[in-house]
Amino acid sequence: MNIQPIYGHPALRVDDAVVIGDLHIGVESHLSRKGFHLPSRTMIMKDDLLNISDDASRLIVLGDVKDSVPGSTKQEYAEIPEFFQAMLEHFDRVDVVIGNHDTRIEDFLPKHVNIHPATGLRIGDVGMIHGHTWPSADVMASKMLVMAHNHPVIMFRDGVGKRTTEPCWMRAPFNGESGNYKEHPNELLMIPSFNRLLGGSPVNVKEEGFLGPLMNSGMIDIDDAKIFLLDGIYLGMRKDLIVKGRS
Repeated sequence: MNIQPIYGHPALRVDDAVVIGDLHIGVESHLSRKGFHLPSRTMIMKDDLLNISDDASRLIVLGDVKDSVPGSTKQEYAEIPEFFQAMLEHFDRVDVVIGNHDTRIEDFLPKHVNIHPATGLRIGDVGMIHGHTWPSADVMASKMLVMAHNHPVIMFRDGVGKRTTEPCWMRAPFNGESGNYKEHPNELLMIPSFNRLLGGSPVNVKEEGFLGPLMNSGMIDIDDAKIFLLDGIYLGMRKDLIVKGRS
């Protein structure tokens, strides 16, 4: 299969499908309660996604379509159906894998959107999950596993202690241990969040840790993970990029 990050964007091309994760539609409503009043980015994300889709015929969203947990906001009720209706008009098929924020997501999505359980879906040799729960045995039998959920960023720290972060891709090998599975992938590809408002979790700060049972299972060689920026620049292995996260 042809698997390629889309240059400059937190999106992946898998054959004729565009794969993204972590839309978190409605996050602006929660930020407004904390005093940060920002315009909605939902339609900006829609336009960005349509602009990068080229000839893709399928869209796969790896969880956390909505932001509220628990409950829902008026913004989510208004914007999620509109966003996915636009996707259905552009793509032949739209799939959503349930994330930990996607409570009652079926109430928000148009009926022609295909909803998959949190255990993931598989296309050929590529398994796809959100990442907050264990994948199915079939998904784990794939050669590559694509996961969202962690919102990976790389932290840079200069000589005076100033810290900045950039979204990144993390590509990590499995170490040969299968845990409770008969088979496991060769490697994991962690996809950055598509919503740029979310920030992220630095993958090169050890005290930050990772989210999800698989990332904490000991089955993945996290230190030997390769880190790439969205423009394709290879930064090196995680173990060589560790920085101090706190002063």
